[in-house]
Amino acid sequence: MHDHPTLNDYDWPTCVSPRCGRQLWVAEAGRLVCRPCEDKTLARITELPALFRRLDSTAALMRGARRSGGGMSGSKTPPIPPRLEVLALVGPGGVAARLSAIEDAWRAVLGWTIAPWRGSPAQAVPHLVRFLGDNLLWACSSYEEVGQDIDELRKLHGECAAIVADERRPGRVQIGACPGRVGDAYCGQPLTASAASHRVHCGACGGRWETLGEWRELRAAQEQALAGTAEAAA
Repeated sequence: MHDHPTLNDYDWPTCVSPRCGRQLWVAEAGRLVCRPCEDKTLARITELPALFRRLDSTAALMRGARRSGGGMSGSKTPPIPPRLEVLALVGPGGVAARLSAIEDAWRAVLGWTIAPWRGSPAQAVPHLVRFLGDNLLWACSSYEEVGQDIDELRKLHGECAAIVADERRPGRVQIGACPGRVGDAYCGQPLTASAASHRVHCGACGGRWETLGEWRELRAAQEQALAGTAEAAA
């Protein structure tokens, strides 16, 4: 008489995603990752370029600009207080490097050539995201280390999203004096800005700066006003 195995003896495969571990459906036979985890990961990958652009724009405002104290005198400080976590994510070892490490590992297993250099992090992120999105189904079905990559993508997305969400509720910071003209003099009204918006408005003379390009024009105008004030005082 033979003992036949029962369903109770069967070790049903489970999703390898570290924060899941649920049993795979019959329709998911042969996969390593369940479809809900794949869908969530694809959504995170898809959202990364927009998150990166937001962080990159914020980082641009954090890098050496001149902020005035009283009058038109100033010291070398950024228009928005620097946050190391933002600068780290948009820098050479940040989002682009972490995505590239995943791509390199996938290419090695697939037997494909290493990816070409794609320029700066801002230039590389869209290409990296496209590669990972296009090959996610393969990874979820065939790549044994996909669980740790899914967890890394979750962490990376979470880091970016948390900073961007936090920037929607920032306080305002002083960014220097208004360089607008009121008659023959500079306005000089203290200006403030927030990381949540590129818009700056002077309540005294009505001057407005509403884009990153106009931010640069504002900084240049403040430098010109500072130089003019210094010449007048000489």
